[in-house]
Amino acid sequence: MGSPRFHVTSPLGPADVGTEVALPAAAAHHVLRVLRLAVGAPVTLFTGAGGEFAATLARASKHGASVRLDAFAPVERESALAITLVQAIAATDTVDGIVRHATELGAAAIQPVVSQHGFRFPSAERGVRRLEHWRQIAIAACEQCGRNRVPAVHDVVTLDDWLRARPPARMGIVSDPAAAAGVGALAAPSDALDLLIGPEGGLSADEVARAVRAGMAPVRLGPRILRAETAALAALAALNSLWGDFR
Repeated sequence: MGSPRFHVTSPLGPADVGTEVALPAAAAHHVLRVLRLAVGAPVTLFTGAGGEFAATLARASKHGASVRLDAFAPVERESALAITLVQAIAATDTVDGIVRHATELGAAAIQPVVSQHGFRFPSAERGVRRLEHWRQIAIAACEQCGRNRVPAVHDVVTLDDWLRARPPARMGIVSDPAAAAGVGALAAPSDALDLLIGPEGGLSADEVARAVRAGMAPVRLGPRILRAETAALAALAALNSLWGDFR
């Protein structure tokens, strides 16, 4: 079992090997109060910019903890297929799970969108907190799964605004239970694609039609109706099996 992994926001690089850095308060709490690590214990740090540091817990007190950076490894665990998951906003706990598992499955970015049958996104400070909550879930998932690049969780926009801004030449897939073809019928993308998944109530026929006009291909994910969280994860797994890092 590998050493515990922690995300830090400090702009660290290979030149910082041999120096000592303070852990963020949340990471220090986890190290000292949850894992109860002692000085000398190995940990791994990553900044989200790629690569990771092997480190050793150097200081521990009730005021915090710091680690010594022992070595830098430019290891990458990203999929060769950069998928942006465009997820219509569903119930909060549903989106929480989608962000967590989409990060584990290698999604390069997550774009929440407001759709006709989806949940409303809270405004003002509540919306800021909700978005930050999803971003922290993505970070925690990277700590768990070994990714050294944190997928962006973009600001929420309406589905129509996202479709208008989307480059039509970029490959895109929209989940549609009424579609004639499955994912396997599509030609392989060059290196990136957009995957649009509806909320619990699904996308409306008009929304699917607008997505198709924006250059996205409608596909069905088998003969059964999937829950929103199941559809997102099943599609990500299928795409990785066909063209990503499941091969």
